[in-house]
Amino acid sequence: MSSSISTTPPERRSGGERAPLAITLGDACGIGPETIVRAYALGEAGDCVVFGDARWLARTAREMHFDPDCSRPPIAELASLDEADGVPPGCIPVLPVAQLPDDLRRGRVDARAGAAAYACIEAAAREALQGRVAAVVTAPIHKAALHAAGVDFPGHTEILQHIAGGVPVRMMLANPQLRTVLVTVHMALRRAIDAVTTESVLETVRIAHAAACGWGIAAPRIAVAGLNPHAGEDGLFGDEEARVIAPAIAQACAEGIDATGPYPPDTVFMRARHDPPGHPGAFDLVVAMYHDQGLIPVKYLGVEQGVNVTLGLPFVRTSPDHGTAFDIAGTDRADPSSLVAAIRMARQLVGGPGRVAARAAQASESQTEQ
Repeated sequence: MSSSISTTPPERRSGGERAPLAITLGDACGIGPETIVRAYALGEAGDCVVFGDARWLARTAREMHFDPDCSRPPIAELASLDEADGVPPGCIPVLPVAQLPDDLRRGRVDARAGAAAYACIEAAAREALQGRVAAVVTAPIHKAALHAAGVDFPGHTEILQHIAGGVPVRMMLANPQLRTVLVTVHMALRRAIDAVTTESVLETVRIAHAAACGWGIAAPRIAVAGLNPHAGEDGLFGDEEARVIAPAIAQACAEGIDATGPYPPDTVFMRARHDPPGHPGAFDLVVAMYHDQGLIPVKYLGVEQGVNVTLGLPFVRTSPDHGTAFDIAGTDRADPSSLVAAIRMARQLVGGPGRVAARAAQASESQTEQ
């Protein structure tokens, strides 16, 4: 089965079809609300429900002159998700799970925006765990605003991991040409090298394999990058490949996973690239050892198409590959391309109602065991 990224919109819930996608508002002082409105204006979010503040999104829509039909308001405030199917075409359905003050100023760190952003994430994740939304697409948040609001998590990944019961997760950055999964993420390079262990590499390969199988790739081909130049050059430039990474690959293969490597990091991404998009490369995913090793190749191909995906959660979560951009917030200059890419990828990664229900059951069992 091809592993190319589809952009075909899914069917709505009528007749027992799958649940809508959830889009979280993000930090209201940033560009998240603007990109959401723009995604709807482009016709890219018709199967989504925004978890946020209806008044704030209506204000943003008015400022952006989003008015598909002057005879009705551009925002449809929902009393529950069950009302999503009754929203007129062209309107933006919003489930009001947060309330923002009128004096909130864009482009500023504000604890009230941080608290609202957290409430939106939590509400969407809870609904995803129950199978009432098929996936969660998160608009950007600001870590300082979260901290000011008393939220003890540094970002989306840790929040969602906590809500899902502490399951092990990994970050994947992907676009239509390349998917990379990281063993280590946000830490100093000196610490990251120490964090590359046989156990951490093996767990990453397992999570990547399980996720790809869930997307419908029957036998995912996983390439594992080396840590050192030329993958160590037979020990000349380091022994981590033979001592740490190769044993993890061997164990993964013993478990029936198609994992190969370690490959030289300066060539493996070119081999895995789907060029042109939809034309499979030599691998379906690349497991990279540290942040920049894995993300530079994807971002070089186009930041506007990059999507951050959290693997290991019992539901699909995607996010744009950019931040809150406080410097342009409120100017109607925000580019929605990465959010649109995140919505499209969520559609491609999520399964039908049966798989959504299975994820909800898995999450419920995990939480019961906690």
